[in-house]
Amino acid sequence: MNTITDTNFNFPGQQSVYKGKVREVYSINEDLLVMIATDRLSAFDVVMPKGIPFKGQILNQIATKFMKQTEDLVPNWLIDTPDPNVAVGHRCEPFMVEMVIRGYLSGHAAREYKAGKRMLCGVEMPEGMIENDKFPSPIITPATKAEQGDHDEDISREDILARGIVSEEDYLILEDYTRKLFQRGTEIAAQRGLILVDTKYEFGKTKDGKIVLIDEIHTPDSSRYFYADGYQERQAKAEPQKQLSKEFVRQWLISNDFQGLDGQTVPEMSDDYIKTVSDRYIELYENIMGESFVKADVSNIHERIEKNVLGFLNA
Repeated sequence: MNTITDTNFNFPGQQSVYKGKVREVYSINEDLLVMIATDRLSAFDVVMPKGIPFKGQILNQIATKFMKQTEDLVPNWLIDTPDPNVAVGHRCEPFMVEMVIRGYLSGHAAREYKAGKRMLCGVEMPEGMIENDKFPSPIITPATKAEQGDHDEDISREDILARGIVSEEDYLILEDYTRKLFQRGTEIAAQRGLILVDTKYEFGKTKDGKIVLIDEIHTPDSSRYFYADGYQERQAKAEPQKQLSKEFVRQWLISNDFQGLDGQTVPEMSDDYIKTVSDRYIELYENIMGESFVKADVSNIHERIEKNVLGFLNA
């Protein structure tokens, strides 16, 4: 199956290209960004050697559809989606923090909790919790936004302000937007029989000083979902939750002695395992969006993307 793991386009008015862990962003003239969602898979801040079929399309379509479903709450950068893997939007200066919000003790928070920590990013976690318990109210645990190849790091609100990474005025807006988006995402997930466990949002500032949502929202790369049906019963028995997220990839890597630490080698991913990962991404799409996933033509992905982006830019 064809995948897109790297791009090398040269669009009219192109000024620069930024290659992140899974997205590649082309700056056009002074005001536009063309964001291409590749099929690269990142876990523990490490990009896996092989692409996952249709992953980029899934990420892009979930993110752009959720932006349209939340634009009444929070302004965003999006202008159009000329291709299944592409979003075009306003050029912004990104804030160098990721706004992570957690409704449940899962993933990284659960691992920290098991290690005996009760403070995460300056936020206290209650005693007596077990993994996947719901917090009394969602907690915001920011992370520094890493450059390519570096690890994101937990950071407290106090440190963000003390280091001048974000002004207090702007940070209050980021917190407000984060809580509003998480509440809307929680409501939409509930309609689909899912629980939005945790997620992260990224924000930027437009040339006229407006703070907007950028990048992705409520995708399997940025979010964790549980199935609501049977959640309470599984918790009562201290059983693992049935979930839709990238956590299953992390757990597979952990079981194969990889957590992105120095000296560790990424385990070989067989074609059968890669198909399993692709199927899980499609499963999440169909569950969270409440519609069937329509696979785009992947006979020549690069040619398709270039044609569609040029058509948008020329128009």
